[in-house]
Amino acid sequence: MAKLPGNAGVPVLGDNTLEFYRGPVEFCRQRIHKHRSRVFLCRILNRPTALVCSVKGMKELLCEKSNVFLKDPTDLMTNVYGDTVVTTNGEEACLLRLSLTSLFTGCCLESSQDYITSVCERCLKDLSPSGKPEHVYSIFKHLGSELVLGLFLNVRADEQPELYQEIEQLCTQHWHGLISAPVNMKVPLWSSGLSIALEARDKLMDIVKDKLAHDSKGFVGSLASLPLPESSSASQHLLLFISALIPKALASVLTSFTLALSGKEQMRQRAMEDPQYLHGVLLEVQRLWPPFIGGRRLADQDSTLAGFRIPKDYGVVYISHAVHRDPDVFQQPDSFLPERWSEGNAGQEHFLCSFGGGPRNCIGVKLTESFLKEACMYLLKHYDWDLNPPSQDLEYKWLPVSRPAVHPTISFTPLHPTTPDRSDAS
Repeated sequence: MAKLPGNAGVPVLGDNTLEFYRGPVEFCRQRIHKHRSRVFLCRILNRPTALVCSVKGMKELLCEKSNVFLKDPTDLMTNVYGDTVVTTNGEEACLLRLSLTSLFTGCCLESSQDYITSVCERCLKDLSPSGKPEHVYSIFKHLGSELVLGLFLNVRADEQPELYQEIEQLCTQHWHGLISAPVNMKVPLWSSGLSIALEARDKLMDIVKDKLAHDSKGFVGSLASLPLPESSSASQHLLLFISALIPKALASVLTSFTLALSGKEQMRQRAMEDPQYLHGVLLEVQRLWPPFIGGRRLADQDSTLAGFRIPKDYGVVYISHAVHRDPDVFQQPDSFLPERWSEGNAGQEHFLCSFGGGPRNCIGVKLTESFLKEACMYLLKHYDWDLNPPSQDLEYKWLPVSRPAVHPTISFTPLHPTTPDRSDAS
């Protein structure tokens, strides 16, 4: 076992958190080059922390040793959402996942398809009227919000517009407050971001509890009937599922999809005609531009990762962007090559960690895949598109979710209604 390369520095003064959050991709790139290792030591959140940037290290962390490297019970997500399938550890996490899995698979997943289709049609049917370019991230975030609130809360924008707008605004306030400075303070004429977030959470929780008590249909009704361990579990999970984070993640992937295929008519045609190629395109989009930069764990005991010693109580952060560009696994790691998923990387989808991995991966990953494919196929069948203007700053920011720092604009050209649908073209 080798010692981790790098330096944890001294408490407080040696902390790297601010530098990391300002530019996590460059932070990792510099240290990978400096230490000649894709696993290295630094100090994050004032704790010695191993950053994992290799597929091998990520697989050990999230799969083989998931019972050693645990979620931090003191992090902000736990404080805000309580004990949920995302924040708990051990047997409790397993039981919660076992109870909730049925809501995201099988008949429940199939029953959501008609609503997913209707949301895509309603939100995507009139893009770029008169050739006006669209701010695609905002459009896709609204699309994600309609999906989430309709599926999970039975609140549909076209049926209850006032309630929908109220909940959407509260979700936004809740999220923006969470990512602000974590200070809960109110003084005359001013409230801190966290204070506003907690107020929004309380209002959302009132709506959630009312839905659970009086709505017996769909996801809400099914969740209320589950044998969950605590009386508050259903409301805590429903609050988590309607959070603004999910629409932002969906918007992140769809924005990267439209940018990757902008101006590439032959690639769009092939993706529309060949479901396997579209699957490869979406995998490649998530490989190069994962919606989340990574995830954090704590070592519950002395252990190892990728051959390096990890002492008890060390933090460990896997960096999706770097893991996905590990040259030992992905040839030409910085190139957009959807074909890799039917060639050299065929059957290696589990090497991606866009939505986590192993036994603690995103519980809604199948629902996410279904929605992304439906939205992308709608775009492919109904539009051609290009960047407008052609030259734009597409430099990404990576926190809290990935997207270009400057909102990109795209012009969509509807496929001519009097000509055969592109899906029917030979």
